[in-house]
Amino acid sequence: MSKDIKEEALRYHRYPMPGKIETVATKSTSSPDDLSLAYSPGVAYPCKEIEKNADDAYLYTNKANLVAVISNGTAVLGLGNIGAAASKPVMEGKALLFKIFAGLDCYDIEIDEHDTDRFVAAVKAMSTTFGGINLEDIKAPECFEIEDRLKKECDIPVMHDDQHGTAIVSGAALLNALEIQGKNIADVRLVVNGAGAAAISCTRLYTKLGVRKENIIMCDSKGVITVDRKDINEQKRAFATSLPLHSLADALKGADVFLGLSVADVVTPEMLTSMAPRPIVFALANPNPEIAFEKAMATRQDLIFATGRSDYPNQINNVLGFPYIFRAALDCRASEINEEMKVAAARAIASLAKEPAPRSLCMAYKVDSLQFGRDYILPKPFDKRLLKTVAPAIAKAAAESGVARHPISDYKAYAEHLTTLIEDNDAYIVNLLDPNGLHCDCK
Repeated sequence: MSKDIKEEALRYHRYPMPGKIETVATKSTSSPDDLSLAYSPGVAYPCKEIEKNADDAYLYTNKANLVAVISNGTAVLGLGNIGAAASKPVMEGKALLFKIFAGLDCYDIEIDEHDTDRFVAAVKAMSTTFGGINLEDIKAPECFEIEDRLKKECDIPVMHDDQHGTAIVSGAALLNALEIQGKNIADVRLVVNGAGAAAISCTRLYTKLGVRKENIIMCDSKGVITVDRKDINEQKRAFATSLPLHSLADALKGADVFLGLSVADVVTPEMLTSMAPRPIVFALANPNPEIAFEKAMATRQDLIFATGRSDYPNQINNVLGFPYIFRAALDCRASEINEEMKVAAARAIASLAKEPAPRSLCMAYKVDSLQFGRDYILPKPFDKRLLKTVAPAIAKAAAESGVARHPISDYKAYAEHLTTLIEDNDAYIVNLLDPNGLHCDCK
């Protein structure tokens, strides 16, 4: 990060008031009568209704539109284990994105706790406040247990975005890249480098989209994850191979797809050359990818290349997913965010990239056109059609899979309603990521 960007970012976060979010009243507070309704004695009446029926909190409070972004700061992508307090600017940023892209209110909550049992207990205890919980930047393998337990113990949707947001958006990119490259998802060989939370979740979702498990090779910092290794956890073991492969270089020979969620510069031009014709490379290490964009493009002309950075084509950005996932989950009162909803989100995002881009969107990104192809496999974050396209698809999947407690009755009317929830995004057309992109979901 350059000195100028550092100073600008510090000024941005400090002035005219510290932080990026604030609380705003949604009701009139201009008279004594208003205050009598807002607080005492009027507030007692909705309290009594909720006491009789807890679900009435959705009618009389902001619960139906409120998400919590919760972290302990143990795995802030691009920054590492920086602690709960230092993670707060990231969580505030996530809260901001929920608001501007999906009209959802959001509180950021940083819990200074590394013990899994105590962390789960703290989140569970406060869950009644919210309509949904977005877990963020919690290190593996604890993040798997934390999410699994909270999904079982809370009666609202819980999702660890570092896992599932990355999986959904990269899954959409995979579907479109395979179509452009003329490859069948059931036939491709996939190599995954990195075996943390995001890599495991991406690989799991790719199998739901059609990648066959026997065609997957996963590597960690020690090499290929094989069935005879004794140093792997149960999440890694699910993708262990019996093939006689040991290194990333071995695995990439003849591979169709590379997914990197690891560290910079682990892929060489020689490895890239060894891949199958018309390869797909998702090099998502941040801030620097597994192989530099310029080096990759100079090595192969037939590849589709994506990163987590905004300064290259095909940015895989979680902001294409999480606002709309929670928007739909809250609106249909989903009990959970399940695999069917994730698949529906990936397919809806992928489909939108094939639609003609509005002129206003092209102008916002200072390009003449945005056309589906090897340099445009995903919609842009400021495409206002995402909300009314992706959220209804997710809500429908929730209903069809039986987790929507209040299914949407009219999806066309719902889509029209969604357009009223956010301000004109033209006022926000800015590049959310600096050129060195710290995080693929705009952190």
